[in-house]
Amino acid sequence: MALLEMSPGNTLAYELIEPSDAGFTFVFFNALSGDKSMWTSTVGEALTTAGHGMLLYNLRGQAGSETTATSIDCASIIEDAKALLDHVRPPRPIHVGLSIGGLFALETHLAGGSGRADAIVLINTLRKPGPRLDWINDSVVRAAEVGGFDLMKDLYSPLLMNSDWQAENRPQFLKSEPYAPCAPDDRALMLLKSGATADWNVDYERVDVPVLSITGLQDRVFLDRDDVRELAARIPDCRTIDMADAGHMLPVERPDALSQALVEFARFIGPS
Repeated sequence: MALLEMSPGNTLAYELIEPSDAGFTFVFFNALSGDKSMWTSTVGEALTTAGHGMLLYNLRGQAGSETTATSIDCASIIEDAKALLDHVRPPRPIHVGLSIGGLFALETHLAGGSGRADAIVLINTLRKPGPRLDWINDSVVRAAEVGGFDLMKDLYSPLLMNSDWQAENRPQFLKSEPYAPCAPDDRALMLLKSGATADWNVDYERVDVPVLSITGLQDRVFLDRDDVRELAARIPDCRTIDMADAGHMLPVERPDALSQALVEFARFIGPS
């Protein structure tokens, strides 16, 4: 694992795996919770086997990425991504974003320069701003403040994950121990709070590269099918995949199906 130091005490932990001569570099943009490890098992193995490379990194506040900030916003997350891509300059990048990570991928590309991608994959990203999304952002933060991330996961996991995952993992949740609130200076909580600063009014018509939008139909939190269809139609070159047996966290729930979709999308884009 390498570190990019942007200023004293502020770093991004990243890992670069170079592609073969004909391969792409899949640049993975995390959601606000979790870290880059979700991409490195089944998904990463399938991509490298197919000759592709990967750039994985953790947002400031996630494992190994340090920050001295007392607050984080989405604009600074996008600036960090631009700085990392300017530093690494991965060959033939395909941006892949999970949830709000897809917003970071889009805005990084639209900013131009070394942030541009050859293509973009959005995983459960497309959504419209409004009171419902605001309420969700505020409620997940409030749950973490009151009962830590254990309470947040107990409340939201059955709404985010598919039914197979729920059946297999239910014994790991709803323990008898009391919930413990997050400390006010908890970096993961600070990162979670940044979701309220996201600007979802993306200029989709300006996205000038092929896009693949993948939607897990068992997502009971963020998914509005009409909104997804409307927003995807605004992207000039957009293909869509609906996964009936997946929820919100595809890299965890359906890594094999996601890997296949990424490899096939790269094949569709073809050689430079």
